[in-house]
Amino acid sequence: MRVTVEVTEGLGRRMKVEVPAETIEQEVESRLRSLAGRVKVPGFRPGKVPFRVVQRQFGEEVRREVIGDVMARTYQEALIKESLRPAGGPTIEPGELEAGKPFQYTATFEVYPEIELADPAALEIERPTAEVTDADIDAMIERLRRQRTRWEAVAREAREGDRVTIDFHGTCEGEEFGGNRAEEVPVVIGAGSLIPGFEEQLVGAKAGEERVVEVTFPEDYRDRKLAGRPARFEVRVRSVEEPVLPEVDAEFIRAYGIEDGDMERFRRELRANMERELADTLRAMTKRAVVEALLAANPVELPQALVKEEIDALRKQLGPGAEQAPDALFEAEARRRVAAGLLLGEAMKKAGIELDEARVRAEIERRAAAYEDPEEVVRWYHANPQARAAVEHLVLEEQIIDWLLEQAKVTERAHSFDEIMNPRQAEAA
Repeated sequence: MRVTVEVTEGLGRRMKVEVPAETIEQEVESRLRSLAGRVKVPGFRPGKVPFRVVQRQFGEEVRREVIGDVMARTYQEALIKESLRPAGGPTIEPGELEAGKPFQYTATFEVYPEIELADPAALEIERPTAEVTDADIDAMIERLRRQRTRWEAVAREAREGDRVTIDFHGTCEGEEFGGNRAEEVPVVIGAGSLIPGFEEQLVGAKAGEERVVEVTFPEDYRDRKLAGRPARFEVRVRSVEEPVLPEVDAEFIRAYGIEDGDMERFRRELRANMERELADTLRAMTKRAVVEALLAANPVELPQALVKEEIDALRKQLGPGAEQAPDALFEAEARRRVAAGLLLGEAMKKAGIELDEARVRAEIERRAAAYEDPEEVVRWYHANPQARAAVEHLVLEEQIIDWLLEQAKVTERAHSFDEIMNPRQAEAA
C-alpha cells in the first residue's frame, strides 16, 4: 500500500491511497470460492457450482463489496501509518478499477490541530464566593409565601401589587395590529409583564371603570413594525384583587414535606437545598471563568467538521421547530464549545489526569441526596450506563478545572446569595 498526504488548507488534508492489484484480486477470488460452496444456482447441485459460473454471476457484486471493505480497512491503516488524527468523517472518492492495475482512492478530511498549551500559571481567574445567611432563608420563605398567594376581590382603587383583570383594545397611530385586543387578562401591577408604562396607568382604577392607557412600544420590541411607535389602549377593568399571603405555620411547613411542621427543621431543609443550589451555580461560574481565561490565552484553529457537529447538537437541543434555524445562530457558541473541549483535553494530557472513581461515587451520592430515597437513585445511576457516563464526564471535567485552578493566579470575590442566584433581582434592588 502506498500513501501520499497533501495539505489543502489549514487543517484540511487530502490523502491518496494506492492498493496493489493483487490485494483486490486475491480477496475477490477468495470470496467467490467461499460463495461457490454454498450458493444455489439452477441446474447445479449445492456445492457443485463451477467457479466460472459463480464468477460470471456474482463477480461484479463481490468486487464492489471488496472495494468498499478494502477502502475502509486501508483508510484506517493509512491514518496510523501517517500519524493522522481526523476530526470528523472523510469524503472518499474511489478511482477507476482496472484489471491488473493498482486501485487508487482519495480521502479528504480535517485533522485535529496541534496545540501547545500556554503556561496555566499565567492564567488570571476571578472565583466567585457566597454563603447562605439567615436573611437569605427569611427571603426564601417570603418567596415561598408569595408563590402561595391567594387573591381577594376589593372595592377600593387598584394599587401597586394588586391584580387587576382587564379587557383591552389597542391601536397604533389609529391602526389595528396583531394581538391588539384581549379579554379577561390578569395583570399584577408592578410585575412588568406588559409594555413599559402600561401597568402604572392602572393604579387608581376600580372594578367596572373604563380608562385610556397611552404608551410607546420599546425600541427593541419583538414586532419591529411597532417598535418605537405610540399606542392607545381602551381598557375596561373587570376586577381588582389584593394579594393575601399565607401564615408561616405548621400547615404551611407541611406543604413542603416537613410532616411535623417544625420551623427549625424547615429552615434546615431550606438551607441544605439553597447551599446545594448555590454550590452548583458557583461551580458552574468558576468553570466558565477558567474556560474563558483558557480560551483567551490559547487561540486555536478549529476543524470545521467539529464545529458543524456542535451546531447540529445545539440545534437539536432547541427541540422541534429549530430545524430551519440558520447555522449562524449557533456558530459562536459552537466554536466556543469546540475550542474549550480541545483545550481541556490538552490540559488533561499535560497533567496526566485520570478519572477519579471516588469523586464519581461522591457526585452520584450528592445528587441522590436531593431525593426522598437516595439509595434508589444511586442504584439507578449504577444500572444506567448512559447516566453514569454523563457523571463521569462531568467529574473528569471538574478534575481538569481543579488542576488549572491550582496552577493559575486566582482571586476570590465575595457576593451575596441573591447576586449569584437571582442576579436580575439583585440588580433591580
